[in-house]
Amino acid sequence: MAISPKHDPTRSRPVTIAVSGPDNVGKTKQIGILARRLGPVGHASGPLDDYDARWDGIKSMGMGAWWFGRGPIDEVTDVLASSYLERSRRPATAPVRLMDRGIPMLEASLAATVAVRERLGSAQAADRARKLLDPYTADLQAAEAVEAGIVLLHHADPVIGASRSLSHERHVTPTYADYQRNLHLQLHRLVHEGRWAETIVVAERRVMAVQDEIRRRLHPITPLVPPRALPGVRVVALGGMSESGKSTAGDYLRVRHGYARLKIGYLIEDAAQRAGIDDPYAIPAVVRAELLVDGLDRYCAAHHFLDRVTIESLHDQDATAELRRMLGEQLTVVYVDATPEVRAERGTAGPEDVVERDAVKARRGAAGIAALAHEVVDNNHSRLHLERRLDGIALARRWPLRQPTTTPVNTLGLPVNLESYLSGLLDRTTLRQPPVIDLLAVTGSGARGKYQHGWSDLDVFVVGGQENIPSLRQALIELEAELGGVKLGLTVLTQDECRTGAVTSRLLHVLTLIGSGALMPLWCRPGLALPFPDPASDVAASVEAGVQAAIEIRRQLLKGAPDLRALFKITALLAKVLLRFEGIERACDDDALGVFLDREPATDADLRRQARENREKAIELANLVLGHWLSTIAPPTSRV
Repeated sequence: MAISPKHDPTRSRPVTIAVSGPDNVGKTKQIGILARRLGPVGHASGPLDDYDARWDGIKSMGMGAWWFGRGPIDEVTDVLASSYLERSRRPATAPVRLMDRGIPMLEASLAATVAVRERLGSAQAADRARKLLDPYTADLQAAEAVEAGIVLLHHADPVIGASRSLSHERHVTPTYADYQRNLHLQLHRLVHEGRWAETIVVAERRVMAVQDEIRRRLHPITPLVPPRALPGVRVVALGGMSESGKSTAGDYLRVRHGYARLKIGYLIEDAAQRAGIDDPYAIPAVVRAELLVDGLDRYCAAHHFLDRVTIESLHDQDATAELRRMLGEQLTVVYVDATPEVRAERGTAGPEDVVERDAVKARRGAAGIAALAHEVVDNNHSRLHLERRLDGIALARRWPLRQPTTTPVNTLGLPVNLESYLSGLLDRTTLRQPPVIDLLAVTGSGARGKYQHGWSDLDVFVVGGQENIPSLRQALIELEAELGGVKLGLTVLTQDECRTGAVTSRLLHVLTLIGSGALMPLWCRPGLALPFPDPASDVAASVEAGVQAAIEIRRQLLKGAPDLRALFKITALLAKVLLRFEGIERACDDDALGVFLDREPATDADLRRQARENREKAIELANLVLGHWLSTIAPPTSRV
């Protein structure tokens, strides 16, 4: 539906946004990104020297020489003030006007200049600058009043900020260094005086992280500024030579991990067309990277539900370096590598075709991207090998690593013989150097203080290397008598299996509990960090447990005499899975089943207790929970 003129935001009074800050803080870059994103509704006003004819002569004699010595200070003041005022007087050519340096920057830069030229302290330099600007005060105040001012600072400490600003320069004269130190002091003074509506400390953040904050600050001023810039979007950029497996990798990340799969060429060409650039491949690599980010920003804004994308294929080394600088931690560059022989065998059009395509990519710098990659994936092996590596890359972003918190054995409330068993197991596996295991935790009812002799197993979860299985087996053999007939359910995973998600749904849930602190191991190797699966992954994976539970319930029901204990426990597991999809977590079997029975007023309230002792009641309870499960997978009703 078309916007009526009455409600068209572009017909309102133009908005002037002035971005200030010291040298090398990224003002020009940020304005350029925002201007490109705004398109026809935004216009960058350009450099100050476009607004006074005297700048041409100043440049010919040398800007630095004029600024810091040869130019009379009254002339420097007039040229600067006139340029600022003329820029402000020019009519806006778009609803949003973007200025590089706002009016307060005039006072800051002039104060820093006189501090250097006349060897004045910070306060004296500020007073001197204000006196020099007295003849222009009324006009400057009027111009500043219409600016939406925002200032970017390198650091909250002006001394550190000046050091960072100078670190970006190849050659620094003592005069320029002195000017930068004074400029930072003046800028921080003006911040404290409230001369800017918004202050952003850039620190070590990447370009698009700062752009995101700029937009969040400016969007309330005008809705024409997009509210965010790639907020929370994880980007995997795939590179590699011909037939290395980039497309296979991109498609696997799409299917298995929910990444949107985008083509770099499409994004660049779309952004170039909007910017009026005929040939985006003839422009500098830095600008091409900016176009790529602009195209990506637009696409993700139009598809706001996306939080992860792949882009392929990286061919340009310089553009990739700039992409890393702009996106920072949001970006993972993955170089898929394979030998020429393997890639030649994969080429459907023959090895000569692979060689020809390689030559084109090599000219663009594709091979050099390996040196810029966060991950180099060896794809000379099976597809399974490739997919596990990709799992690790994808999950590293979604599942943060956390160091588990441990608890003593005696806090679990287990029988004395089981406490002794676990203590002995820990002694045999953790006291030697290096330890046999990396982590040991009790799971199930034993971890919740709900252990019931004759009913509960002792479920133990271990993280450890495959090479230590013989030593762990020996420890188990030596301690077996101390179990006293209790069934030991022992699960061992390697760290790599945990980090790539090569685990069952039950073990994924165990990792989630450990990461959240709901389950505390009895011991873990100092410095060990395990992945903490996000709750959404835990819930989604629990479908597998539900499927297995439903199958096992029917197996028990088909027996002449179902195993009472097994039937009860598998029924409780299915109940937990169903509740998890409602956002309800009940670790205890009785608690989970109690929720179901509370919803069935026609059912005997004592059914849960009776099901532990009576086979017929256990069957009744199993059928009740299984019925709930089956109701969720009924096929849709067709209508002709």
